[in-house]
Amino acid sequence: MSVVPYKDKEGSKREQVAEMFDNISPKYDLLNHLLSGGVDIYWRKRAIKLLRQQQPKVILDIATGTGDFAIEALSLKPEKIIGVDISEGMLAVGREKVAKLGKQDIINLQSGDSESLSFANNYFDAIIVSFGVRNFQNLLAGLTEMNRVMKPGGNCVVVEFSKPRSFPFKQFYNFYFKYILPLIGNTVSKDSAAYTYLPESVQAFPDGEAFLEIFKKAGFINTKCIPLTFGICSIYIGQK
Repeated sequence: MSVVPYKDKEGSKREQVAEMFDNISPKYDLLNHLLSGGVDIYWRKRAIKLLRQQQPKVILDIATGTGDFAIEALSLKPEKIIGVDISEGMLAVGREKVAKLGKQDIINLQSGDSESLSFANNYFDAIIVSFGVRNFQNLLAGLTEMNRVMKPGGNCVVVEFSKPRSFPFKQFYNFYFKYILPLIGNTVSKDSAAYTYLPESVQAFPDGEAFLEIFKKAGFINTKCIPLTFGICSIYIGQK
């Protein structure tokens, strides 16, 4: 059984995740930077640098949320970035940020389901995802869709939370994630389920080598996992 945000409600994981992000969208960016100590910004920068040599012109940002990863990808000087997300609340915040930067001609944020993309085969030069694949209803289906719409030779870069394994950082991290993070998240966002779901979904997510196996099943080759910050986060890269 997949982990869902609202255990007392009916509805698919996709529907519940969309509702959750709609609820927390006004405070999402603040909480993201607060709860990670700002290190999430470094994680995204490090991931985007992996695409610098490829110089992709058309990029897809899956589960774009408020558009932070799409905005970071501007450093690659692409012609077009399309961000898709199931949460209209998150997209509204993202569109405001893009408009303030005056980059609407490059970044287009639109509603879309990562597991049923509306794009043609072999359309994008690169695909990026930050903290989104963990929320897929069907991980393999979502990754397979990403492979379908990317051009042969293109790279897919995934940033996702992972589980530290070394003592004592593992113990400290687990305590923070289980007790401190939900308390802060609930106080700021007023949605207690959202920041209880976060550690539960990270715990249930197949990280490291387990993720690479699913990545390969989806059709990606030359796959690699790069752990960051004592293993709190990992960057996965795969090629089509």
